[in-house]
Amino acid sequence: MALLTIHGREIKIPLIQGGMGVGVSLEKLAGAVAKCGGIGCISTADCGYREDDFMKHPEEANLRALKKEIQKAKEISQGMGLVAINAMVATQQYAQAVKTAVESGVDAVISGAGLPLDLPLHVPEGKALIAPIVSSDRAFKVIAKSWERNYNRFPDFVVLEGPKAGGHLGFKEKELLEGSCQPVTEILKKLVEAVKPYEEAVGRKIPVFAAGGIWDRADIEEAQDLGAAGVQMATRFIGTEECDASQGYKDTLINADPEDVRIIHSPVGMPGRALATPLIKKLDSFGRIPPTHCSRCIKTCNPKEVPYCITKALIEAVQGNYEEGLFFTGANVGRLTEMTTVPELVKKLGF
Repeated sequence: MALLTIHGREIKIPLIQGGMGVGVSLEKLAGAVAKCGGIGCISTADCGYREDDFMKHPEEANLRALKKEIQKAKEISQGMGLVAINAMVATQQYAQAVKTAVESGVDAVISGAGLPLDLPLHVPEGKALIAPIVSSDRAFKVIAKSWERNYNRFPDFVVLEGPKAGGHLGFKEKELLEGSCQPVTEILKKLVEAVKPYEEAVGRKIPVFAAGGIWDRADIEEAQDLGAAGVQMATRFIGTEECDASQGYKDTLINADPEDVRIIHSPVGMPGRALATPLIKKLDSFGRIPPTHCSRCIKTCNPKEVPYCITKALIEAVQGNYEEGLFFTGANVGRLTEMTTVPELVKKLGF
C-alpha cells in the first residue's frame, strides 16, 4: 500500500484512531495505532484525571499528564506513524492544551466540538499538522476562509464526522432523533469538492478522512471511492487490549445492544450519542443531578444550572462504573462483540 503524504509527513496506513475522552484514548492506544503506521490520537479532555492532584488542581494536572502521554505514545510508536491530540474547542484549557502538546512534540492537532477558528494561532507553521473536525462542507468553508484570511494558513487534512459517530455530534438534535441527517457518504461528496479549490491554492493535497459509522473494509473502500484519503474510527478501538480504559468500560461497550444507544443532550451544549445506562435513566426521571465538584472543564458550564457533571460521569465510565458513568459510543456498538489487539484489528481492516 502506498504511503499517504500529509503536508510533507508520511503515514503508512490512511487510518486515524479517533480521540476519546476522558481517558479512553491516551498513550497506550495512540502509541499502538501510530506504531502500526496510522495516526494515533490522545484526547486532551481531562487527560490528567489519574494525577494525584487532579481534584484540587485540574488544570495543572491535565497539562502535566498531557506532556507525559505524548512522550509515552511517541516512545511506543517507535517513529512509525503520527501521534496526534484531539482538542475540544469547548474546553476551558483548549488553547493551553494545544500549545502544551505542540511544545511536547505532538505530530498533529485535530480539533472539533466547536469551530477551531483560532487553531493556527496556537500552532506555529511547521510545528505540527492542523486539522479541523467538521460535519458539513459549509463548516469546512467557514474554517478554511477564516484560517486563510487571518493566518494565511490552510488545513493540512480534514476529518469529516458523520451523524453515526459517537460522543459529541455536529448535527441538530431534532434531526438526529428523527434520523433525517444526511449520511456521511453524501456529506463526503460535497466536502471533497469544497476542499479542491484550497488544494489548488496551496499546491498540495488536503486529505479528507471520513468518520462516523465506519466499521470494516467495505466502509473504508466506499469512503475512498468517494474521494476520502482514509478514515477515522473510534468505537471499534475500544475493544482492544491497548485501549486505555478499564476492562469494565470495554465490557460495557462489548455487551451493549443497538437498542441501548441514545441521543442525549450533553452539558457541553451539543447532542451526543451514548448508552442508556442508569445515569441517563436517572436524569430522565429527575432531570438533574447537581454537581458536587467542578473541574472547570467546559467554557459554558454553570455548575448551578448544568444537569450533571460530565467530567465526573466520564471518569466514572472510564473506570468501569456502569451505574454512574456516561458511556459515549458510535452507532455501530452492537457490532463490537469481542476483544482484540490493535495490530490484529488493523490487519482485519485490510491494511
